[in-house]
Amino acid sequence: MANVTQQMAKPTEYSAVNLMKDAGADAERWSRMPDDAAIKRTVEAIEARNIRVSLVDTVEDALRTVVDLLPEGAEVMNGYSTTLIEIGYDRVLKENPKGWRDYHAAITAEDDTEKRHALRRKSVAADYFLSGVQAIAESGELVACDKTGSRTGAWPHAAAHLILVSGTNKIVPTIDDALQRCREYALPLENQRAQHAYGTGSYIGKHVILDREEVDGRVNLVLIRQPLGY
Repeated sequence: MANVTQQMAKPTEYSAVNLMKDAGADAERWSRMPDDAAIKRTVEAIEARNIRVSLVDTVEDALRTVVDLLPEGAEVMNGYSTTLIEIGYDRVLKENPKGWRDYHAAITAEDDTEKRHALRRKSVAADYFLSGVQAIAESGELVACDKTGSRTGAWPHAAAHLILVSGTNKIVPTIDDALQRCREYALPLENQRAQHAYGTGSYIGKHVILDREEVDGRVNLVLIRQPLGY
């Protein structure tokens, strides 16, 4: 793994630090780093909901963990995630050291609009779906929000395996705080990203709350002791 984790991820064009001024989001309130006691409580609460947690210190550790979770030749798909980009997953996916079957590459290579939409709908049922997280409650709930649901459709059931990646800066005290974080922090930053990337704004059309997982080993959260994503 040394060859795919040797570079330290750096803030990208769409990292929070580069969008914060125009977004007007309150980072002091919604992107604070919790203390060790809060992290410990949160990890225990998440694992009590049948979700495995890998707590790591660095983005290199996070990337290594993600790659280890993906078997040779696995069918993989990911929703857009600033956190995944910041840890370097996009670079590793392009290098594809384990011969993964990349659903996203198939979607972008399809020129026919209807066929591309059909592939995107099918992609939420990939063997392995990777996603960021918008908020984590200390009580253990994991929260995602999205405009269309393309990044959240895999969460409840569709994907055979769900790999979530998040910085500890997304931990908040309660589920109500988690939903408020989506509205007051994640959305303004995503709206700015969408304006720059697509020339159009964003809104929250779908919320998904992962409260408890029924299938043992289906959901893995890679939790990083760094401020990442939004």
